[in-house]
Amino acid sequence: MGIIIWLIVGGIVGWLASMIMRTDGQQGIILNVVVGIIGAFIGGLLIGPMLGAPSINSGEISVMSFVVSLIGAIILLAIVNLFRRGRVR
Repeated sequence: MGIIIWLIVGGIVGWLASMIMRTDGQQGIILNVVVGIIGAFIGGLLIGPMLGAPSINSGEISVMSFVVSLIGAIILLAIVNLFRRGRVR
């Protein structure tokens, strides 16, 4: 059941982060889920302890854990955009 929750919340978080960072047109649903799950992991490791909030990785779903995951996904997309801008298109 935990994997299904990760996929659903990861998809929502990844989609919201891509809308905020304006990369939604470049990503599909699979990449949104991947960004959301990796963002939740990053947020749980970096942002969660600073705010004292639980992460989705611990199995607790709350508003703060969702926000922590969203911040982690935004950080991940910002880092990807920094590397993508350096390439010649």
